[in-house]
Amino acid sequence: MSNDVRRLVGRNVKRLRIAAGISQAELAERMGIDRAYVSGLELGQRNPTIVTLWHIGQALGVKLRSFFDDEKPRKRA
Repeated sequence: MSNDVRRLVGRNVKRLRIAAGISQAELAERMGIDRAYVSGLELGQRNPTIVTLWHIGQALGVKLRSFFDDEKPRKRA
């Protein structure tokens, strides 16, 4: 379960970061953290605190709930 939540959050961080048109390095710079942390987060290898998620939300201009959207990628017909 916890791995699934980390992967879900990571997928959403990546999706939102790409939608914002910024790189991992730029997100990391906005948050004052290392780019490798952003990479690990997006891969579901990190377990971010609520404070870290808040900082990501501020950097991307999104609400915290956005990280927990469980939209499955749609298969192309």
